[in-house]
Amino acid sequence: MFSIRYVLVFLAVAGTFVISYSQDNKQQAQDYLKLAEEMREGSQADNDIRGVLVIGADLDPENLTINFEAGRYHLMTIQKDLAVQYFMRVYELDPNYRFHIEYLIGQSYQYGLQFDKAIEFYNRYKDRFNKRPNYQGRDRVDLATVDKNIEECESGKEFVSSPKNYSIVNISRDINSEWDDYAPVLNAAEDEIIFTSRRRDGNLNQNVDTDNKPFEDIFISKKVGGVWQPAENIGPVVNSIYHDSNLAFSADGQTLFIYKTDNGGDIYYTERKADGSWGEPVPLPGIINSSFEEKSITMSPDEKTLYFSSNRPGGFGGLDIYKATLDSKGEWSSVKNLGPKINTPADDDGPFIDYDGKTLYFSSKGRKGMGGFDIYKSVFDEATNEWSEPENMGYPINTPDNDIFFVSTKDGKRAYYSSVREDGLGYDDIYMITIPDQPVAKKDPDPAVEKSTTPLRYIVNAVDAQSKEPVDARIRLEGLRDNIIVPSSPKETGKVEFRISEAGAKDYRLSVESEGYMFVNQNVRLDGASDQDREVTRTVELRKLQTGMVSILRNLYFDFDKATFKQESYNELNKLERMMQQNPGMKVEIAGHTDNIGTAAYNMTLSQRRAEAVKDFLTKKGIDARRITAVGFGKTKPLASNDDEEEGRELNRRVEFKVVSN
Repeated sequence: MFSIRYVLVFLAVAGTFVISYSQDNKQQAQDYLKLAEEMREGSQADNDIRGVLVIGADLDPENLTINFEAGRYHLMTIQKDLAVQYFMRVYELDPNYRFHIEYLIGQSYQYGLQFDKAIEFYNRYKDRFNKRPNYQGRDRVDLATVDKNIEECESGKEFVSSPKNYSIVNISRDINSEWDDYAPVLNAAEDEIIFTSRRRDGNLNQNVDTDNKPFEDIFISKKVGGVWQPAENIGPVVNSIYHDSNLAFSADGQTLFIYKTDNGGDIYYTERKADGSWGEPVPLPGIINSSFEEKSITMSPDEKTLYFSSNRPGGFGGLDIYKATLDSKGEWSSVKNLGPKINTPADDDGPFIDYDGKTLYFSSKGRKGMGGFDIYKSVFDEATNEWSEPENMGYPINTPDNDIFFVSTKDGKRAYYSSVREDGLGYDDIYMITIPDQPVAKKDPDPAVEKSTTPLRYIVNAVDAQSKEPVDARIRLEGLRDNIIVPSSPKETGKVEFRISEAGAKDYRLSVESEGYMFVNQNVRLDGASDQDREVTRTVELRKLQTGMVSILRNLYFDFDKATFKQESYNELNKLERMMQQNPGMKVEIAGHTDNIGTAAYNMTLSQRRAEAVKDFLTKKGIDARRITAVGFGKTKPLASNDDEEEGRELNRRVEFKVVSN
């Protein structure tokens, strides 16, 4: 199938001709809208259609149709919070363009964790609805749905204000790709991982599905010396040339459960042979598979109980979670719904039974959550024969988007799942969660001996670099290496207070972003809690994105002597991409620089390759290639003397970002 990526490359090459010799911006926007319609008819990927719509919308911000579609496709794909800028263009020009325009704006704000703004627009939609309660157009959203969104926003404010002490770290670029990678399952030894990917490299089918993405294939990786090895396709016995996805992995690593679309969606399993290869997948024996959909499964440690999800009749609504037991014939029988303590009228899916055999993790759309699927935990009480009230795992594990397929490790100290996060390589990536130890209650502490600790109050002010006036900015503080989010509370415009309760000094990443300004990523070292009431204040000056402005991308790291990014670079790269999405009229120059080690010719080539690597990352994320120029300067523009490594050569090895026009 013809990919729009080739269309965009052609447009990038031919862009000068198009702009110079064809129509004005308004006509060009119409041409892009027509191209998007043709792509939709040709079943091109939604992500690619969104890229074309964004280019057209930015050419003509007054074109209601293309701006509305750009917003709609953001909500359908990733970066859902960026949809608001396109919907707001429409809303400000014609608030009646679509009946549910306020609802869509509310959704976008909700995805961006701006819950108060989301609630404001949800209520605006309710006012519109109440004035026309008999309206029956396709863009009508019932009030029950809106009220559920408002409840999610209220829950979201509660969860985000008190983030859990989870460390969530991207597992590895040897596992993740620029495509979707999800549904991780591991053996008990935690030295083998199997997951589903829609990557092109290594896929058994080099064609694409109707959404212009590669088909799902199952991949596998082993950990050697504590390091995950590059993931490989599990092979043609398990994978077909169409969609194949994994569901669960036995503790001993000998049985893999997979999902196939046969018969409405059935569960199969394959067993590992003595030589390490996998046997032909066969359907589960017994009465688990039906003519309806069975799509998730987990097995108890003793391998005598299965938990699975199904939308078969007789449930509480949507997908429900069931259990089955192994009978004397080796078949799964006695299928039983887990009941209303677990299941809701909405979808309940993604079960994982922990190694203790009684703790169940699962995802639900029908409970107190932030939006979409949230992950919950429930414990079975053998004395009462009941499940405990499910507990939301909280923020930052859960978000307003779908959070599902959580699996824990045998020692209970870590877990794995897939998510779209700021340090991701592409779309869905697989992350490792470190679960904090539960504090042990002390018996009868002696007040005379026991010393209380007071959190450090770290106050950050964001101001305009020229006017020194406060800037309404998104300000975050998290552990530099563990990504643990520090609890915060907004004080006023551009001012946030963080409360650091950890003991001892620690390195943090301070992130400050605001539309129209260059983002700031700073590494700061802060003391922890103590027996003193302490306050530290920091002012961050944000520079407006004006023509000629230059900024060093200080948190961009390359492998030695290569143009490949280190894992810790993706947070900076994704912020750069997001800033360019928020400022669509901006054109930039990416400049690579080196120290003076090596020949001039070699350094010039290396710096060019590194600048091109940044441009390639941005264009793969949908940024119009015509907005980016990549230039290598080698060692010709040092910032400091090359006589010293830490104070000289390290500073000279850099990538700079320059605004060419805005």
